[in-house]
Amino acid sequence: MRQTFGFLLVAILLTGCSSSSDAPKPKANTALVTASNPNNPVAKFIELVGFRIAEKGPGKLAITFGVVNHSDADIGDLGLNVNIRTTASKPDDPPLFSFAAKVPSIGPNELKDVTVETSTKLRVYEVPDWQFLKADFSVTSPQ
Repeated sequence: MRQTFGFLLVAILLTGCSSSSDAPKPKANTALVTASNPNNPVAKFIELVGFRIAEKGPGKLAITFGVVNHSDADIGDLGLNVNIRTTASKPDDPPLFSFAAKVPSIGPNELKDVTVETSTKLRVYEVPDWQFLKADFSVTSPQ
């Protein structure tokens, strides 16, 4: 009788712990950095990652990020126009920062760090944390 009770208890616990097929599925991760000119043949191979923002002085911020070339070819003289917004901003809201960036050459499947300085009225402590920022970019060169 004791073994039957134990078996019944284990069966009830296992049944109660199984997940339902009606359980909500987690949302897929979405890329926070997108090319706004996907018709450029290079744009689909470029990813911007790891934005870090530091204050260089009053009204000046240094923005460091990685540029990834996901293609199997060298990309020389890569020019980008980058806009950084908050994840809560609406599509018609102006960006927090807009700047041009140049990457002289980036090899196949290579990651290259880029640092740009930009002017702003914000202090670094007024900028949202990295997880609340998103960027979009357009490739200006090569065409």
